Order: sequence, then C-alpha cells, then structure tokens
Amino acid sequence: MKPSNHSIDFATVLGSAVHDMKNSLCLLIQSIENLGQSMSETDPTTNEHFASAHYEAARLNTGLVQLLSLYRAGLENMPLNIDEHYIEEVVDELKASNESYLNHKNMILEVEQSADLVWYLDADLIGILINDVLINAMRYSKSHIKLSVYTEDDFLVFRIEDDGPGYPQRMLDANEITMQNYDISQGRTGLGLFFARLIAQAHTNKELHGQIKLENGGALGGSIFELKLP
Repeated sequence: MKPSNHSIDFATVLGSAVHDMKNSLCLLIQSIENLGQSMSETDPTTNEHFASAHYEAARLNTGLVQLLSLYRAGLENMPLNIDEHYIEEVVDELKASNESYLNHKNMILEVEQSADLVWYLDADLIGILINDVLINAMRYSKSHIKLSVYTEDDFLVFRIEDDGPGYPQRMLDANEITMQNYDISQGRTGLGLFFARLIAQAHTNKELHGQIKLENGGALGGSIFELKLP
C-alpha cells in the first residue's frame, strides 16, 4: 500500500481532540456538582472521595483549557475576548462553582471586594486562571482561604491567600519562568505558571501589561497568589 500524499496536521488534530475532551469533562464536572448537591449528611470518607473527584476533574479541565489556549497562541497572539464586566459577577461565578467542594471540605472562603468594580478583561480566561488558583488553595490549605479584589495604581488586583504550608521554593523560583526555559520535568506546576503569565501579559492598556506574583506569608501565613490587570 502506498503511503498517503497528505500529511496529517497533528497540531490541528490535537486542538480538535482537546476541545472535544474539554466539552465531555465539563459535563462530568456538572454531574459531580449535581451529585454533591443531592448528597445528604455522609461520613467523612465519602466526603473526601467526593472532594477528590471534584478536584481532579477540575484540574483536568484546567489542563485541557491550557493546552487549547497554548495551541491557539501558537497560531497567533493569545486570542482574547475583552469586554466590560462587573467584577462582582465574576467573583460570584467563582464562588458558585466551588461551593460544593468548600462545603465537603469544611473550608471557609472569605471574599473581600471593592464595591461596584467594573473592568475590561477576558472574563472566561481570567475565571479559569483564578479558579485554578482557588482549587490549588483548597487542596493545600487547612481551612481558610481569602480572595481579595481591589484596585491599586491603575491595576485591578486579584489576591488569593490561604493558611496552608505555602508555595515550595521551586515555585517561588519559577516566578519568572518563560517558555524558552520551561523544563518539562516541572510538570503542570511550570506549565500552570506559564499559562497564568501568558493570560496576564496578554491583557494590556497602553504601556501597561498584566502580571502575576507568588509569595508566602500574608494574613493567613500560607501561599499568596496575586494577579494584576491594567
């Protein structure tokens, strides 16, 4: 049999496959959420299994979104859908999507936000970015997470703090990671930071660019993730 003269565009096939898997995974996450809402008082082991399923499904979804966005960014600049958004609505959606996980883990999500905040941003990408940070905070914190949203020096700031053990030194050292020096051995930790920085820096206003910062300490003594958008 003669080989085909048509070469397979693997990147396009991968992009389509990731998109389909993402859609299926979103349905799975919705099913997990519905299951959690229908669960009555259960034993701690059942709660732990539910929380673990929710966490892993959410992480898989974020990973697929990252792959799809990086694929698209490889074709052109990171595609953004910038529009005016009420930040309170963005935060409310984040709270609603993680309500079941918080309840089953007996965690407190404290939210502080300036009133009537309106900003121009890609709400979908920013929501994915912040949600991934919250999921990690819920995984590693003890019982308390704080999300603060406010403006500072012409930037909109999302600040997530927790009472966990803090970021390991390798993540703090990777604060300035770029794709050129990204090491695959770092796993999704490095890719997640790169993806977050890619989204942040794609948000621009005149000479200002978005940025992220990782550190430890703060009011709760654990990890601190800060996203600043111009």
